[in-house]
Amino acid sequence: MSAKKKQPQGDATEARIRDFFERNYELLRMESGQVLTNDLKQEALNQVLFYYRKMKHVADNVTRTEVRLALPEQRTAQGRRFTIEGVVDVVQEGDETWLYDIKTHDPEHVRQHPGSYEQQLNVYAHIWQNLQRQPLHHTAIIATQYPRAMKDAWRRNDMAAFLFEFERWQPLIELPFDQGRLEETLGSFAEVVDAIEGKHFAPRTEEDLDGGGKRRFATRVCRNCDARFSCTSYRTWARKRSGNDRSAAKYFSDPVPDAEQNDWVDGNLETAPIGE
Repeated sequence: MSAKKKQPQGDATEARIRDFFERNYELLRMESGQVLTNDLKQEALNQVLFYYRKMKHVADNVTRTEVRLALPEQRTAQGRRFTIEGVVDVVQEGDETWLYDIKTHDPEHVRQHPGSYEQQLNVYAHIWQNLQRQPLHHTAIIATQYPRAMKDAWRRNDMAAFLFEFERWQPLIELPFDQGRLEETLGSFAEVVDAIEGKHFAPRTEEDLDGGGKRRFATRVCRNCDARFSCTSYRTWARKRSGNDRSAAKYFSDPVPDAEQNDWVDGNLETAPIGE
């Protein structure tokens, strides 16, 4: 391989993906004023192309895409009405029907915490089978985020490691649906509706914040939550982690990393007209 990294090439569908990507990028750039360097822009495009290549067998067999499912006229224990809605893709392979829910999540996180995903799939399966009167044999989550090891290998231009990680990457996670738990699932949704409408927003416990698998809940969720400034659990957790209030400040203010600032400057320099 030459010193210059080869970029993914592909079929006519990939050419259309590249075209859609360029148009979407230009639209977002004009709306937000944010500009990416050529390297970062290519990395974002690669993520889309890698995902397509990994899931091409599913994409080629999609029967219906972005199917909107709705379960209306549900009631909470306190009499509030609510509707559950979702968007799924449907694939028919031979005599079997698959229902896929696409998430921009880490596949390992889905595998480690299947409960909430199974709840959603239970509802979708119920709507599909009982309201739309369609047979269903499998439900699954497609988690689009690809592994860090794969990204690192691509950045190092280590194609052997990249191909190894690409083969290991499994974004499709089948989760069986259980219609016997439908009432339990609907009850969970109803409790959330009553809590929101009743303005009962109890924070997660400190134990919850330290949990969450490889990445703590506090790091993965709370650090990106605007409510962290007034959350007693997060404030206590931050103080314990840092030892004092001054050091805890870093958990509440997230300055833009130098690398991101440099990327923003470089991106604007690359696109700025000569003489400006």
